[in-house]
Amino acid sequence: MSERTVSQSMSQRHVLSLPPHASVWDAACVMTKANCGSVLIIDSAGILLGILTERDLMTRVLAKALNAQTTQVSAVMTHHPHCVAPEMTVANAVLIMIERGFRHLPIVSAAGKILGVFSVRDALPREIGNAVSLAEFHEQVNDALG
Repeated sequence: MSERTVSQSMSQRHVLSLPPHASVWDAACVMTKANCGSVLIIDSAGILLGILTERDLMTRVLAKALNAQTTQVSAVMTHHPHCVAPEMTVANAVLIMIERGFRHLPIVSAAGKILGVFSVRDALPREIGNAVSLAEFHEQVNDALG
């Protein structure tokens, strides 16, 4: 059985994005309407500047009692997010998520085109199991190497 790529596994094919000057309120409304857990922050030239996730809204906005209508997404987004190629296997993407604490990874082509966002929700249980096995293996190797 061949492994799926992140590009093959994306549940949402359109790119949900906002400019950096958009408000957190706008981001929450766009994410809610699209039933999506993240929004990419892109400048007018189409360059990926960051990502804003549900977790960012909770930890960087709500927990700090910021005003969602006046706070710009650029102030609370994750700047320069880790991106993956569309050919990356789901297990390897989930491994990155496990090791770095992410739940969303932008998918960007070699030419720099933003193709979408891979979410941990897009992974199948066996793919998550493979990633967990890889993470455990990496941990054992790191422990053995000191």
